[in-house]
Amino acid sequence: MGRMVYDSSDARATALAQLKEQEGGDPFRILIGTILSQRTRDENTTKAVANLFARYSSAKELAGADEGEVKELIRPAGFYNVKAKSIITVSRQILEEFNGRVPDKVDDLLKLHSVGRKTANCVLVYGYSIPAIPVDTHVHRISNRLGLVETRRPEETEEELAKKVPRRYWLELNDVFVRFGQTTCKPLGPRCEVCTLRGVCKYYREVVSPKRGKLDKPKLGGVSRANIRGG
Repeated sequence: MGRMVYDSSDARATALAQLKEQEGGDPFRILIGTILSQRTRDENTTKAVANLFARYSSAKELAGADEGEVKELIRPAGFYNVKAKSIITVSRQILEEFNGRVPDKVDDLLKLHSVGRKTANCVLVYGYSIPAIPVDTHVHRISNRLGLVETRRPEETEEELAKKVPRRYWLELNDVFVRFGQTTCKPLGPRCEVCTLRGVCKYYREVVSPKRGKLDKPKLGGVSRANIRGG
């Protein structure tokens, strides 16, 4: 699937894919990494994760952590006041309600503090290698631009993609779309001219191509053909 949208030799690993590789897919670290990744760049997530786990290596340690120290450790990720509280609270929940083990069912994951569907699905995919579709801003944007879905909310996007994308691709879908969104199908100024999917892309066909057609119309004597009238 990845070969369809980017050259894997050029694409850098996403923060969660990198964390999975480094930590062997530790579900707890994936969970905390996903919380830290909210509303920040991958490089900031990577720094915050490294700082945090160099000091606190488990749910048990984080459950009793000093909140002020955690804030300083995760500062690179931004929103560190909220995230520090969430990390400590969710660590305590895992100890008290799930015997120290991160659950591997969506319904149980959603019981955890600050965990929504995207985070729950990230834990399943990156922590347990259980097929799921984490829908972040990249997945939502690209799916709609391509015309795979026509949705307003991430939950709707997840539901529609689950119907249209074969289950065998679910484990790699988030990683592929995130890389593609970071390098090519950007929120602003998408690089349609180098995109290998522009031939099947609804956004390119309906938005970009018509504009380009107007700009590219040949001219006769400095006058656009569109302005020449017969008679």
